Amino acid sequence: MMQPGIRLFSPADRDWLVEQHAVHYARDEGFDSSFGALVAGILDEFIAGHDETCERGWIACNGDQRLGSVFCVRLCDTTAKLRLFLLVPEARGHGLGRRLLEVCMEFAQARGYAGMQLWTHESHVAACALYRNRGWQLGSAVPVHSFGQDLVEQSWTYQF
Repeated sequence: MMQPGIRLFSPADRDWLVEQHAVHYARDEGFDSSFGALVAGILDEFIAGHDETCERGWIACNGDQRLGSVFCVRLCDTTAKLRLFLLVPEARGHGLGRRLLEVCMEFAQARGYAGMQLWTHESHVAACALYRNRGWQLGSAVPVHSFGQDLVEQSWTYQF
């Protein structure tokens, strides 16, 4: 088996990424179809108008097999937002998530952002541990009802 690589996102990855988010979050967390629609909207917006000088998406892959994703998008002049961080279950636990996170953070820092933000749910225990171990700070945790589930939304921040 080859060592997984990380390449730039292409619009050809869109449907796979929407499907993976919808399938995995429905199966693992009971999310309804509104989550897949949210991901589709985020990707459509990115494809239609992202600024390549300060926004990027990456796909983790092993040959032709896609394994995950992460995106860095502009929130404002000084802050980037980490989005669509996903690893398929068979790719978890091997350091690939850490590599994706590092690629995204290094890009943001190199583009002159002073910090980053992200939004997630407390149920994403492994991802939250990864953020914490990399120096991200939990800013807020708020109970919500989203995607057909009672969840706790979290906002995390990182300063370079």
